[in-house]
Amino acid sequence: MKAQFTYWVETDGIHLGFLNDHPDHWTQGEDLDDLKVHLRDLHETFGKEPIPGIRKVEELEIA
Repeated sequence: MKAQFTYWVETDGIHLGFLNDHPDHWTQGEDLDDLKVHLRDLHETFGKEPIPGIRKVEELEIA
């Protein structure tokens, strides 16, 4: 299973990012590998059960 994510590096070297399916929920890491660990944790948390108020991104197929 794969999940897309977006990330960037701040001026202090901290890596910030979010899962593209959950853009309102950022996490951070000391480096890219550490950020991926935290993103996996978020993915696991969001996949366990529906959480009220969590916004998601979907694609809609238009004829």
